[in-house]
Amino acid sequence: MTRAAHKTPEAYLDAYLRELEAVANRSPHTIRNYRNDIGHFLRYCDDEGVDPFAVTRQQFRSYLATLKEAGMAPASLSRRTSTVHGFYKYLHREGVTNRDLLYGTAMPKKGKRLPHVLQTGDIDRLLDVPDTSTPGGLRDRAILELLYGGGLRISELVALTPGDVETEHGAAIVRGKGSKERVVFFGRPAMAALQRYLSAGRPALARGACDALWLNRFGGPLTARSVQSMIKKHALAAGIEADVHPHLLRHSFATHLLDGGAELRVVQELLGHSSPQTTQIYTHVSQARQAQLTMSAFADVADQILNKRKKRERA
Repeated sequence: MTRAAHKTPEAYLDAYLRELEAVANRSPHTIRNYRNDIGHFLRYCDDEGVDPFAVTRQQFRSYLATLKEAGMAPASLSRRTSTVHGFYKYLHREGVTNRDLLYGTAMPKKGKRLPHVLQTGDIDRLLDVPDTSTPGGLRDRAILELLYGGGLRISELVALTPGDVETEHGAAIVRGKGSKERVVFFGRPAMAALQRYLSAGRPALARGACDALWLNRFGGPLTARSVQSMIKKHALAAGIEADVHPHLLRHSFATHLLDGGAELRVVQELLGHSSPQTTQIYTHVSQARQAQLTMSAFADVADQILNKRKKRERA
């Protein structure tokens, strides 16, 4: 006997999200996405006359098929499958259903898409753009150095306080996904840029008591959106054609480390990945880059050989 008739599906969804927020410490952004994803499926059930407490795997597959036909990307389909299935695991655990109704539903296959990375020359040009004779320029340079030199997520960057950074040793304590703390390290350029910002940039921007490390021109905390806009502006000024965003600098950080011979486990720790499989994609990027560089080198040598022969033939 189940308790399905005692509450509406929406009421159970509210209870599930409260549990995720309180027990699993999910962020407001994640909770909002879960509500949208699961709510969309519940509305589909209502429109199609499907009882959400007795849904079959075939009916759920039909739902996924409509999303695919509407053009939803494989990665988004996979996320939607996982999110809705998590809700049904909760319903079974709470005794609302007598079994996990979606158990065994195959996850849609994700297409393999390697992240784009910037070349080191692009990074150099980007870092040179901020006008470090101004407080805002000192701040922007330090932000770019930390995003690339430390591989930080944008959420980790904007949450930093002055007490979180240790410029003497080039380290910072960041709070990653699930509020897990880790120590990130960055090199001398980032260390020097951060020291200049703390000594000359931040004091000039400060207008009162504010715990944030990064301040806007009004003395308030700099937002993630502001950082994103700043990066795009500087990338445009640097003449970089790629769509440059904070996570692209993180991708570049990881790939360049592997290019330089760093071990996968080390990169995993620096990025704050809980599983090495998440970090594994950067090895594919690094290998693809090495193959491209090798082919380019072969092509250059071949051109040199052909040109030498042509010169001998003309002589």
